[in-house]
Amino acid sequence: MEFSIATLLANFTDDKLVARKLLEKKLGCEDELSLLKLHITLEVLEKIGILVKERGKYRRETEEGLIEAKLRCSSKGFCFAIQDVEGAEDIYIRESHLSNAWNGDRVLVRVLKEGSRRRSPEGEVKLILERSNHTLLARIKQVETGFRAVPLDDRLLFELKLQNNLTALEEAIDHLAHVEVLRYPLAQYPPLGRVVQILGSDAEAAADIDLVTCKHDLSRTFSDAVLDAASKLPKKLLKADLKNRLDLRDRFTITIGGAGSGNEDSKFVENALSLETTPEGNYLVGFHISDATHYILPDEILDREALKRGRSVYLGELFLPMLPDAVMEKCALVAGSDRLALSFLITLEAKTGQVLEWEISPSVVKVDKHMTQEQATTVIEGKGRKTKDSAETVEMLQVLQRLTNALKNIRTARGSLQLNLPPNQNPYYDEGMLGCVIEANSTVRSIFTELVLMCNQLMANHLNALGVPAIWRVQGAPDAEDVQEMLKLAINLGVELSLPEDVDVQPLDYQHLTRIFADSPSEQVLTYLLQDTLKPSLYSTNKVPHFGLSLPEYTHFTAPLRRYPDLLMQRVYHSLLEHGRDRRNTRIKERVNLRSSVNHAEINWNVLPPELQSELQSDLTRVITQLNDREKEVQEAEADLAGLQRASLMKQRIGEVFSGVITGVQSYGFFVEIEVKATDEDSPNPLRVEGLVHVSSLKDDWYEYRARQQALFGRKNRASYRLGDRVAVQVKSVDYYRQQIDLVTVSSDGTPIVGKDYNNGEMPLYMANDIDPDDDDDDDELDDFEDDE
Repeated sequence: MEFSIATLLANFTDDKLVARKLLEKKLGCEDELSLLKLHITLEVLEKIGILVKERGKYRRETEEGLIEAKLRCSSKGFCFAIQDVEGAEDIYIRESHLSNAWNGDRVLVRVLKEGSRRRSPEGEVKLILERSNHTLLARIKQVETGFRAVPLDDRLLFELKLQNNLTALEEAIDHLAHVEVLRYPLAQYPPLGRVVQILGSDAEAAADIDLVTCKHDLSRTFSDAVLDAASKLPKKLLKADLKNRLDLRDRFTITIGGAGSGNEDSKFVENALSLETTPEGNYLVGFHISDATHYILPDEILDREALKRGRSVYLGELFLPMLPDAVMEKCALVAGSDRLALSFLITLEAKTGQVLEWEISPSVVKVDKHMTQEQATTVIEGKGRKTKDSAETVEMLQVLQRLTNALKNIRTARGSLQLNLPPNQNPYYDEGMLGCVIEANSTVRSIFTELVLMCNQLMANHLNALGVPAIWRVQGAPDAEDVQEMLKLAINLGVELSLPEDVDVQPLDYQHLTRIFADSPSEQVLTYLLQDTLKPSLYSTNKVPHFGLSLPEYTHFTAPLRRYPDLLMQRVYHSLLEHGRDRRNTRIKERVNLRSSVNHAEINWNVLPPELQSELQSDLTRVITQLNDREKEVQEAEADLAGLQRASLMKQRIGEVFSGVITGVQSYGFFVEIEVKATDEDSPNPLRVEGLVHVSSLKDDWYEYRARQQALFGRKNRASYRLGDRVAVQVKSVDYYRQQIDLVTVSSDGTPIVGKDYNNGEMPLYMANDIDPDDDDDDDELDDFEDDE
């Protein structure tokens, strides 16, 4: 099993001694080669002072001024180490101090020079913790000594020597290839690689899916060892497997597959629904989640594979699962089969939808009916007879629709954000990457969204009440400066708003803004401005409120077959039920139910034994960085595919004129969003495509950028291009691989606006720092360093 120094060091927390045998198990070192690699790595880390060996065990040595960070480089060769801590300064790394680290690598950096008002701190790479570029896209060229691979990513400023395969490489000259890195730079030896696949003569000739999976190193297959482990899972449930589980097989239960995902994972349904009426006239909603922990054991090969992948990936019609099909088939809630689950049994007040109490129990369920999204929608709309559905099915779905409408009202009343953005196909039915709910485009999706959000919230509330460690899903409040800047721009767009500068912004404040924006003709741009102020959602072992959902605690729990944090939280909950103390001490006879919310107020003792509490906290802390990094990689891959598809579409539209809205203004030009009808008949909704009108194309005047007004103003003709303005633009050119769409403004008759070339084809000096919109945001800092040199 391959491991990185980062995953090795993640096992050292709280200054504790760790035995080598434990490291071997955690890292999956089973064969002689991997054991030897671990032995060498431990020796090296000990020699350079990262680890200390005591009594045959190892401890992490903390060193002041040594910081873990991720390297981000620009095409100019300048690099910064980006710290994980929010608000921490980026550290400038000179090329001579990179120690052969590449863009995207996770590194340990020693600070050499403290920062000042104008300068970032400066440092050097002491150790490369984890390589980011295991494979890359490159163009093949021939040199006197053989063949080289030139990376397409211009932030990777090197060439790889290629293993000799003369016939194949001669055919690949000047072609785009997927190249695997066999050896990273070492002393005087250059990096070495091998061609895995020839993709085409250039990026446009390659399939967009191939480009994305190769660029982001997304594996489409599982290793033989992983598939072998999956095939050896138990074929049937035994009586012992049902011990201490709630038997819910007699409850009428349904599943709804493919609820908007459009992917092949729809056959592996992991959530089921049931509904009953209580004697008091309220509703008992059952939300049943596949119990994956029975099959995926900690630190075994399937668990390590799931952690490495982090989550399932959705790339158009291509679905890259977190787990092999054989595992999904064992765990999925299949109609007519007994399946292990974790069941939320939630009592909701019939009229208001208020949660009265809940219980979360390991269970065994048997799904009675599986429905497609279309079938369920037909039933909810009152057309159940046409699909010959039972009265029980019809009543369940229609009641669930009423209840989830009530849940939505409760959610929005507390301040949860719901933005008016294009409908998405979030396969997890939760708050998504933005951290706030996007209006659902179907009734079934809306039902699942509200139930998933509720269950995640209740699990977080339960673990918090019992003092159990968790992986929390957190989102910080927007920075006050960003909020005030947004409000100033809103005033420019004719929306008079204000919030006190000395008061922290609350979710209800933002919800108020969205309602005001909805009444403005500039709603689209205002919503984008608000969206840009939201901080990213992250996983954390420190409980922090979730701003977008307006919750004091929140976690992910409902997708254990497709998302690793959910699987981990299932394990945490099983540990609570197995080892948790249900009374203060043995002298007290009366016990509390650790599965129920009813006893929260009575618990005033440490539910988990101290050693287990510490062990769980360490296990969760060990994987946090890896989970957040992986989530960001997957998000970038999904965004890349969407960008390539838009670029491909716009390649066919070069020369066409569109009406659009200015969504951003910078010194180098302004961005315009246009709506384009897709050529695919299966995509009836227009696509929103953003392109750039570069300031050098505005030849009728010399335009100056004014940041406060978010506008470009002509010096002589008094013309302006402001945020929110509608403009007519023509598609000038498209860079497919970079996903850049260049636009030019046109007059009312559709002809390009021409005039004296005030810019002479060049940018004014005051725009020099921002000439290329693709450069990193660090250019100003880079210029400071250049000046100092």
